[in-house]
Amino acid sequence: MNLTIAMRLRSTARIAIAGGGGKSTAMFLLARELPAPVIVAATAHLAIEQTALADRHCAVEDSTTFEGQSLTGITLFTGPSNNAGKTIGLTASAMQRVLDLANQHHLPVLIEADGARGLPLKAPAEHEPPIPEFVDTVIYVVGLSGLGQPLDAAHVHRPEHFARLSGLSLGDAITPDAIAKVLCDPSGGLKNVPSTARRIALLNQADTPELQAQAQVIARQLLPTWAYHSVVSAALKQQQVYAVHEPTAGIILAAGASRRMHQPKPLLLWHGEPFIRHVARTALGAGLSPVVIVSGAHTPELRAAVADLPVTLIHNPDWEAGQSTSVRRGLQALPDTIGSAIFLLADQPQIPIEVVKALIEQHAQTLSPIVAPLIDDRRGNPVLFDRVTFDDLLSLRGDVGGRAVFAKHPIAYVPWHAAGLLLDVDTPEDYQRLLALEDRLP
Repeated sequence: MNLTIAMRLRSTARIAIAGGGGKSTAMFLLARELPAPVIVAATAHLAIEQTALADRHCAVEDSTTFEGQSLTGITLFTGPSNNAGKTIGLTASAMQRVLDLANQHHLPVLIEADGARGLPLKAPAEHEPPIPEFVDTVIYVVGLSGLGQPLDAAHVHRPEHFARLSGLSLGDAITPDAIAKVLCDPSGGLKNVPSTARRIALLNQADTPELQAQAQVIARQLLPTWAYHSVVSAALKQQQVYAVHEPTAGIILAAGASRRMHQPKPLLLWHGEPFIRHVARTALGAGLSPVVIVSGAHTPELRAAVADLPVTLIHNPDWEAGQSTSVRRGLQALPDTIGSAIFLLADQPQIPIEVVKALIEQHAQTLSPIVAPLIDDRRGNPVLFDRVTFDDLLSLRGDVGGRAVFAKHPIAYVPWHAAGLLLDVDTPEDYQRLLALEDRLP
């Protein structure tokens, strides 16, 4: 996938890019991927040689007017050049006029908002980064080549500030935990970010499997804090995106009356605990957040069974109208920042955490609209749905579930070798078959 797809950028996005380790590369790569014409700008210093990456460079004074301005390809707007071989940043008034020009022609705007002197890591100074309030997406770039290196001026721009934010001492080896702390600090990666802006951490220079694994470690620390909506690992010089880590929700469908079972299925026991607790703990253990349980016929009993777990239980008063009503209720309970959701069934407590994690990993690498396990050449549960499918899921009616939209979207499969995962419990006989597997499945 390309970087624009990985970041889910709109064609008229207003983007600011800060941090270190590849800001200019990221800005011009995104500009080449977006439909032309594209406006790029700098509110901070930019090296004169970098202006050649644009098709056209306009040095803007406060008195400059854009009457009859021709826009083709990538047009770069900066302030005038100085004696140090750099352009100065646009003033606030000049940046506003560039925005007006973009609005007039319905064009995207990409802004380089600070400098790092070519180093992989940095901490912002008091005046940085100058991010305009109109920005709707902020990308903070980190160069992973700084991992394991000493915290000093050779690897970090403003190492003293970085040390204060990260908790390290000067000279210490830079760790994933230290980078995560700086990214999440209001005086670090979140500094001057507009409150309504979407926040993306771009972990660049992930050139090796080891660094890609470290990027995943950082992502796992960032996402639970909700400080960032997305964490992308990439090697920009190779134009390679390795993974897109986004919050994945869990929706547990548990609204049915269990008429064929003659007792509530979610309250049946598996390894000494109710089904619903097993499924909820699987979702939580796999890192799904939030975890929403949609109940219907047996809401009070289910609420009591999971009362001590960090899940949200919502009652679906329309459960008798079919599964689609529970699908909709579950999706409507999710925040807008969710990248995907995994639907789990309350009558499949035998699904292991590893299956759920495998779905998340496959989605992170591909952003496939639908990801499902493939067991003995049969599609199994649970199933992950990317947010691009949510409108279709919300339009479902009647007693149908997510499989009703399978024909509309490509499906990626995760092979799994455990036939017992295909069993769901509808009847007492099914339950006995499941219990017979109890010693062989976790």
